[in-house]
Amino acid sequence: MITSLRIKNLAIIQDLEIEFKGGFNILTGETGAGKSIIIDGIKLVLGEKASPDLIRTGEKKATIEAIFSFPDLSFLKDSFPEFSKEKEIYIQREISVSGKGKAYINGTLVPASKLKKLGEKIIDIYGQNDHIFLLFPENHLDFLDYYGENLNLREEISNLARELKSLYARKKELEKKEKEREQKLDFYFFQINEIEKADLKENEEEELLKQRNILRNAEKILSLAKEALEISSERDDSLISLLSRLENNISKLSEYENEFKLFLKSLEESSIVINELTQSLINLIEKVELDPAQLEKIEERLALIEKLKRKYGNSIREILDYLERIKKEVKNLRGLKENQEEIENLIKEKFTEYCKKAVKLSEKRKKDAKKLEKEIEREISLLGMEKARFRVNFKTEGLKDFEIDKIKEKGIDEVEFYISPNPGEDLRPLRKIASGGELSRIMLGLKSIGKEREFAKTLIFDEIDAGIGGKTAETVARKLKGLAKLHQIICITHLPQIASFASSHFKIEKQIKGGRTFAYVKFLDFKERVEEIARLISGFKITPTALKNAEEMLRQNLKE
Repeated sequence: MITSLRIKNLAIIQDLEIEFKGGFNILTGETGAGKSIIIDGIKLVLGEKASPDLIRTGEKKATIEAIFSFPDLSFLKDSFPEFSKEKEIYIQREISVSGKGKAYINGTLVPASKLKKLGEKIIDIYGQNDHIFLLFPENHLDFLDYYGENLNLREEISNLARELKSLYARKKELEKKEKEREQKLDFYFFQINEIEKADLKENEEEELLKQRNILRNAEKILSLAKEALEISSERDDSLISLLSRLENNISKLSEYENEFKLFLKSLEESSIVINELTQSLINLIEKVELDPAQLEKIEERLALIEKLKRKYGNSIREILDYLERIKKEVKNLRGLKENQEEIENLIKEKFTEYCKKAVKLSEKRKKDAKKLEKEIEREISLLGMEKARFRVNFKTEGLKDFEIDKIKEKGIDEVEFYISPNPGEDLRPLRKIASGGELSRIMLGLKSIGKEREFAKTLIFDEIDAGIGGKTAETVARKLKGLAKLHQIICITHLPQIASFASSHFKIEKQIKGGRTFAYVKFLDFKERVEEIARLISGFKITPTALKNAEEMLRQNLKE
């Protein structure tokens, strides 16, 4: 609720501060005293569009400050989590003659739009020109669901709708990528086939290069090998023959001179090396052939490997690694197809569930609407609209063939309140034909019906008494007092019946000093309230009878 409101330099208000109370607050005063300016100040501090024309003549800026106190702000956790654990919210709004303004919440600079969103959560204003709630049909549906206690089911439907839209968007994305997916698969299959057909071995290239080098130089290798073989073993003076003779001579000499025995082991080792060399030369000669066909095969194989390296990697190892990667990618792409089918099945499942719950909610709403119509007609008849007819008009759109684009988070119904204020008149949209006073009283009726289930807010009624009097005015006052048990009520009135039921009474007065007009506010004690209510009863001249009636009325109504 609003606990403190300070307005500076707004219209005829120079500096005015009101400490509002909980419960039922009444503002009275003569026409033009500034009562509506106070309501305008509340609207401005809650984000309504501001004009420099509102600034008091001669001043550079207007300032409105308000403190809102709540026992629990947890209801703001979804929309304003930063305030949900607070107990108070301090708001400041500045309007400059330059057209630029500033807004602050708890000392933090914020856009005016944020004030407006916050204001919608904590205050409802109903007046001759401020029927925010009733002017928007989407609010009618919200009230009907609140009244019928359908919010849990509607939340389930809302979650399903969001999930369906997300799934549908994912499905469209996959469909868009389907052609690209097929193209990628064709390309990957070609690459996999090309690499696997080559049947590459990791160390194959090195071996092929070695074989190619031998085949390319086969003639030279054979010539060198044969000549070396001849030197090592085939001539009479071959190395093997000469080493054998040398070894024999040294062996005999060692019988005479021991130092020659030292050379025998080395000669034996040399002989072994020459024999091994000879055998290697023989093997080489047998292996190396002048075979152009074999060389051609090797060249072709190396060319194939080089081609694959240019396309898939710098080595056979890299080519084989690439093969494994694209095989995994193919598996993933195939999985996308399976995922698409899974999403389509999930969409069917969720759509069926959505339709079932939306139909259930629609049927429940229509039952609730019949009950609401009777209750509203009863309430507004007590508020001076005895012959008025009230109806909840439904526009229900069925869904078929998985029309995901038509799914709404609030279900399949559109609802609008219709009214016929007078006998013989057709039912027409409430927002188009009801007067300001009628709208205020209808809102009072709606609030009276739903008050026990709504969290505490501040409800402001600006001249709700327009066009009523007598018994109807007393009924309106009782309704407001009943609402004040849960909500903070701030009401501007000209009727003594309504003023006498309030728990707190503020009088707005204006004075002219030095050629300037100033508005003031005063919190009235019991005696002052009696005088003010007497003024409302009798007008400009307050009679003793009016004072007596005012005191009796006030005492009686404060007891209730």
